[in-house]
Amino acid sequence: MASGAESLSRESKPVTGIPWRGILWFLLLLMVCYAPVLARLARQWYDDQDMGHGFFVPVVAGYIAWKRKDELLAVPAVPNWWGLAIVACGGLQLMVATLGAELFLARSAFILSLAGAVLTMGGWRWLRILAFPLFLLCFMVPIPAILYNQITFPLQLIASQAAASAISLVGIPVLREGNILELANQKLNVVEACSGIRSLLSLSFLSLVYAWFFDKKVWMRWVLLAATLPISIIANASRVTLTGIVSQYDPDLAGGIFHYLSGWVIFMVALALLIAFHRAVNLAWGRTRGRS
Repeated sequence: MASGAESLSRESKPVTGIPWRGILWFLLLLMVCYAPVLARLARQWYDDQDMGHGFFVPVVAGYIAWKRKDELLAVPAVPNWWGLAIVACGGLQLMVATLGAELFLARSAFILSLAGAVLTMGGWRWLRILAFPLFLLCFMVPIPAILYNQITFPLQLIASQAAASAISLVGIPVLREGNILELANQKLNVVEACSGIRSLLSLSFLSLVYAWFFDKKVWMRWVLLAATLPISIIANASRVTLTGIVSQYDPDLAGGIFHYLSGWVIFMVALALLIAFHRAVNLAWGRTRGRS
């Protein structure tokens, strides 16, 4: 008689087509089980400016998964019951996170359970095909507070140091003390909101989506993702520099509508830099292949 482990690892017979009924039932059950977690997550997307991109993440991930339906149809669905074990692990993680009031674990448990559902319904090959849209869902979950604090403060220091150097180059006296810039007529405090973490999170998500739409090379996604860190630092330091310069002429420009609009302008500049970097990498890649 086969052991329990052997029976669990045994895959079911291949199924042609996409089992829409089973998928919809599985998705409905997950939505019901995780409804309180997802509701609080959506509320944070609305309230937290750092997570404004969260509304777009499931839409884009769902669209990419839908675009891969032909690949799924070309591969017979081979249900694998190990997926139920992963779903159960996600449920256990949710219970532990709920008892410990740990939001990140509770929210990431939904993604884990969703991956388990894909494995259960379609098998390992389906999971590999849908791995990228499932990974994109990670961007809808805010990073843990302890990690957030570890990232933002170094970014604040880098932005303030770069801005101080740039402001000095244009002939404006400035004294930097940590993340505070002392100018002749005012003091600029590079707070967490000005650390660049907001543009870093949004730009990281956009870099992967942009690469998926406009480049077939899988490795390009990770190259562009890595490039978002220096690009975000440069863009945010430029914003702080611009704020410091214009505030010398009108201190009110350090805040208010100008400060808000400058954030959007600098983010669009960062996106343009990402696109330019992508084209430069493709140009270098084409020349390298031409020489070989």
